[in-house]
Amino acid sequence: MTREITGAQSLVHSLEAVGADVVFGIPGGAILPAYDPLFDSTRVRHILVRHEQGAGHAAEGYAQATGRVGVCMATSGPGATNLVTPIADAYMDSVPMVAITGQVASAAIGTDAFQEADICGITLPITKHNFLVQSVDDIPRTIAEAFHLAGTGRPGPVLVDLPKDILQSVTSVLPHEIWPPTLDLPGYRPITRPHNKQVREAAKLISASRRPVLYIGGGVLKARAAAELRTLAEMTGIPVVTTLMARGAFPDSHPQHLGMPGMHGSVAAVTALQKADLLITLGARFDDRVTGRLASFAPKAAIIHADIDPAEIGKNRTADVPIVGDCREVINELIAALAAEPRPELDAWWHTLDGWRRTYPLGYDTPADGSLAPQHVIERLGRISGPETIFAAGVGQHQMWAAQFISYEHPYTWLNSGGAGTMGFAVPAAMGAKVGRPDTTVWAIDGDGCFQMTNQELATCALEGIPIKVAVINNGSLGMVRQWQTLFYDKRYSNTELGTHPGSPRTGVKRVPDFVRLAEALGCVGLRCDSAAEVDATIEKAMAIDDAPVVVDFVVHPDAMVWPMVAAGASNDEIRVARDLAPDFDYSGDAEVNL
Repeated sequence: MTREITGAQSLVHSLEAVGADVVFGIPGGAILPAYDPLFDSTRVRHILVRHEQGAGHAAEGYAQATGRVGVCMATSGPGATNLVTPIADAYMDSVPMVAITGQVASAAIGTDAFQEADICGITLPITKHNFLVQSVDDIPRTIAEAFHLAGTGRPGPVLVDLPKDILQSVTSVLPHEIWPPTLDLPGYRPITRPHNKQVREAAKLISASRRPVLYIGGGVLKARAAAELRTLAEMTGIPVVTTLMARGAFPDSHPQHLGMPGMHGSVAAVTALQKADLLITLGARFDDRVTGRLASFAPKAAIIHADIDPAEIGKNRTADVPIVGDCREVINELIAALAAEPRPELDAWWHTLDGWRRTYPLGYDTPADGSLAPQHVIERLGRISGPETIFAAGVGQHQMWAAQFISYEHPYTWLNSGGAGTMGFAVPAAMGAKVGRPDTTVWAIDGDGCFQMTNQELATCALEGIPIKVAVINNGSLGMVRQWQTLFYDKRYSNTELGTHPGSPRTGVKRVPDFVRLAEALGCVGLRCDSAAEVDATIEKAMAIDDAPVVVDFVVHPDAMVWPMVAAGASNDEIRVARDLAPDFDYSGDAEVNL
C-alpha cells in the first residue's frame, strides 16, 4: 500500500471514515481534484445537482429527515457563493450540515484571482464555524472537527474551504491509520446535562401553576426527544403547542395538543400562550413570528426556558428559570423531579381551552365559483398519503396551509425553512430527504413562485432515480405577498402575478410556464387538477407512480387566504380568524381560572 496520498484522496477517505454516505454537489476548477478520487469511492455517493443552492437544500433535507449530517460540495467563487442561502437557512434552523468548497491556490488568495471569493469571510456570521485548510496534513482532523461541530450541541452548518494546491499536495498522514484523529477545539464544550437546582425550581413552578403551557420548539426534535416530551405531557396533563419548526414533535391527534402558535397559528394555541401563567419553553427561541409584539406577549406568564444554546436564554424574553442543556436530558430530569411534586390542578384551564378549540377550529371556505380550494388539496394530500409520509414545504401560503391542514403524527415528517423563509427550499429538500429515507414517500408542497426557483433539481431526481412527488399549489401569484397587498395595500397588486393561470392579462390563454409540460421536459410525470371532484383520484394516481418523479399542478383559487392571522408587529391579542373578524372570548363561567 502506498504511504502517500493526495489531499483530495485524504478528503474522500476522511468523508468515508466519518460516515458520510452522500454528497450533493457540482464540480468546478478549484474543487476538481477532489472529484477524481470521489469517482472511485464505493462508500460515498455523489449526486450531481443542477445548482449549488439545490445542493445545500438537499443536504438540509437529508439532515432533517435522517438526523445525520448533510454534506454539500461546490467550487470556488460563484459555486461557493451559491451555497450562501442554504448555509444561512441551515444556520437559522439549526440543521447539521457540512459545506465543502474549493478555493483558489493558496498563493493566489487575496489577489482577486479568477473565481476567487472569501467564502470564509462571507459565511462567518452564518456558520457555526468555518475552516480554511492551510496544510494537507490537517484534512482528516478538519473533516472530523467539522462533522463533530455540525452535529453536536446546537446543530448547525460548518464550512470547510480547501485551496486547490492543498488538494493536489501529497501527505503521509493517512486517515485510516489515524482515525479518529485528535480534535483540537478549545472552548467548545456544549452543556448537555442541566443543573439539578434549576430543574427542581422548574418542577415547583409547574406543580403550582394553574394555566401552564408546554411551548415546544425545534430543539426537541434536534434532541430526539419526542417520546420523552409525550411522557412529560401525559404525566402533567399540561397542554402542548408546537411551533412551525416542531411540527410532529407531539402528535396532532393527541387530546393535549392545541396546535401551532404564531402568526398563522390556531386560536387556541395563540391565546393559550397569551393567557398562560407559566410557559415551559423547550428548545424554542421566542421568535417574532410566535410572540407577535414582544412587549405584549404572555404578559402574566412566568418563564421556564430550556435550551442547549445559552445565548438563546434571555435573548428575547427574560427567563425566571433558565436551564441550559440538551432537551432530552432536561425533559428526563423534569420527569424525575415532578414525580416528587403534586400534579398541577388544570380542570378549569382545560375547560377554557376546550371552549376555544370548539368555537374556533381551523377551517376554510369553499370558493363560490366552483374552483379549487388549496386547503382542500392539502388536507386530502395528508389523508391519502398517510402519517408516515414526509412533507417538505416551500415558503408562503402553501407552507402555512401545509402546517395547518396536514396532521403530523410522527417526528421528522415535516421539513421546511422556518427562520430564513427561503423560497425554493421544497424540491431540493424533498430530494435530499428521499435519498436519506428511500423507502418513505416524500411529497414537496410548493407554490408556483417557489417552484420556479429550484425546479431544475427535478432533472437531478429523474436521472438519479429519486422519485419524489411535488404538489404545486398554483394560485397564479406570489400568494402570501398578494395576501398582504389585499389586506394592507388596498389591493394594489404590484408585481405579484406570475402568469401561471390561463386567462392571465399577461399571458392570455397560455400558462407560462405550463407545469405539466415543464415536468415532462425534466424527465418527470406531469399531472393537472383543477376541480375538487378530481383531487382524490389525482393524488392516488401520483401515489401509484414509484419509478419516476411526479409533478401535480393543482390550479387553485387565486384569492384564498391563510387564517387565522396576527399581523406583523401586532399583539397576539389582536388575532383574527378572518378579515375584520376577531374571536369573541367570553370568560364568564371560567372565573376560577383568573384569566
